[in-house]
Amino acid sequence: MSFTTRPELKGTFGMVSSTHWLATQCGMAVLEQGGNAFDAAVAAGFVLQVVEPHLNGLGGDLPILLSDVSRRRVEVICGQGPVPKAATIDSITALGLTDIPGTGLLSACVPGAFAGWMALLRDHGTWRVGDVMRFAIDYAAAGYPVVSRIADVVTMVEGLFREHWPTSAAVYLGDPRPKAGSLFRNPDLASTYRRLVREAESDLGGREAQIDAALNAFYSGFVAEAIESHCRNEFMDSSGRAHRGLLTGADMAGFRARHEDPVTVDFEDWTVAKVGPWSQGPVFLQQLLLHQPDALRTAGFLSAEHIHLVTEYAKLAFADREAWYADPDFADVPLADLLAPEYSAARRGLVGDRASLELRPGSPGGRKPRLPRSSDQRVADGHWTGAGAQAVGELRGDTVHVAVADRHGNMVACTPSGGWLQSSPVIAGLGFCLGTRGQMLNLDPTHPNRLQPGKRPRTTLSPSLALRDGEPRLAFGTPGADQQDQWSLEFFLAHAVFGHELQAAIDAPMFHTSHFPESFAPHAAHPGSLYIEPRVGAAVMDDLRARGHDVIEANAWSLGRLCAVARDPKTGMLSAGANPRGAQGYASGR
Repeated sequence: MSFTTRPELKGTFGMVSSTHWLATQCGMAVLEQGGNAFDAAVAAGFVLQVVEPHLNGLGGDLPILLSDVSRRRVEVICGQGPVPKAATIDSITALGLTDIPGTGLLSACVPGAFAGWMALLRDHGTWRVGDVMRFAIDYAAAGYPVVSRIADVVTMVEGLFREHWPTSAAVYLGDPRPKAGSLFRNPDLASTYRRLVREAESDLGGREAQIDAALNAFYSGFVAEAIESHCRNEFMDSSGRAHRGLLTGADMAGFRARHEDPVTVDFEDWTVAKVGPWSQGPVFLQQLLLHQPDALRTAGFLSAEHIHLVTEYAKLAFADREAWYADPDFADVPLADLLAPEYSAARRGLVGDRASLELRPGSPGGRKPRLPRSSDQRVADGHWTGAGAQAVGELRGDTVHVAVADRHGNMVACTPSGGWLQSSPVIAGLGFCLGTRGQMLNLDPTHPNRLQPGKRPRTTLSPSLALRDGEPRLAFGTPGADQQDQWSLEFFLAHAVFGHELQAAIDAPMFHTSHFPESFAPHAAHPGSLYIEPRVGAAVMDDLRARGHDVIEANAWSLGRLCAVARDPKTGMLSAGANPRGAQGYASGR
């Protein structure tokens, strides 16, 4: 039996797994009170905005993968907002910038998370707006226990807040300021939530009409008005200078969360579904197609050969991400060719016994790859632009996750992010920040992922949903920026190839590479790097070094924040696991 830090949960009623115990328990409360998996996910999602404000917020973004038993198919909800209509390469370079800043207002996109949650609630849930938001309102108004990382982050950016972001200082540097273990309140955020509920309930047309009224209040009403006013102000950003934002009320009013088909591939008797190439999601699928399950089994779980193959295939797949992935509304992404068996077979042949130090995108369908030109823009002191700290093995990851399965057979995986307290100034009176996802677009005029008005940035957010023999079986995901589709892939291989149960697959030693450019400014790369939890053993690490990997020992329990729920359709048995790293994520169920 594999080692686990906690038992894998089993039951038949419902399962919730998230990156914070309070969100998990609130999601479970919704199931206990008659809500379905989608109601529970929405309630948990709003709680995560309150209790993990350094990792996500109301001004952020949200991809969702779901399987609704009443519809018998997997669906995507895209809550990734686009950049403003005024955002052009010329408008940024005219400011003397060579890249989009990672903090401040210039990188703000339309906040898509609220629309994503409301679309999930309206089209798949059963509860009303006020019912799912009451948990978050209570925590924002009455207070929630601060985890140590929130206090650490506030300390890191205290100088920036005091000198340049007074609206953030008013929320996070007042009396009391957030301290580990203390109760912290955000009354402005509670008021924003309450007003959204009031605006919803002012419509007497029924549940769906109330959800639409809440959306109107956010995207065309008081929230949009406050955001436009906020973006007219100049705030210091990571370029070292102050800039206004480009986001307007018209940008907000034109946004709707979208329902899309997933991208899928088959892997033995599994079918894995991911969101489209406006995210990095298909890179999971490309890696999966490079792997030969029997070769992995022969190598042995977490052997040097296993880790070497996973790492080298990741380098190839992420090189393709850099060359080809972008919003398919604006770019011709050759996804069918990238996922073709013959392409995978040719790419697999590039991997030998030695670690590669090159970034090697392929030529799907004979097309010539284009890597974005590098930027020399530095990040000003005092700014923290994103989740790049994951690359050095620190337990960060400016993202959260929630996965839910209910007794009816519904499953959902959600990876909210953005709107981090440390990355953009608080909007006065609203209590939350805008996202900075625009930094993931580049200023190379010939690259598919270049900045264009109204375009979705190529996000790192990447939930997963897997079917087995055609039946939805597994919903999972993790924070971690560029590491999301490395950690989640290794979790899936541990479960699907090596037969580990959910909790054992989560607890197993984890690893990743930062060989390719980071999605977050300043887009650094660390060729040949292999960050690894030393629990794999000294002999394995020595073998990997001998193969040419630049092995960096992370802390023994520091990589990954996976959450997972599963369902066996034959027995109706549900199961769940959650990451023990950081002592924050939990699963609940019965």
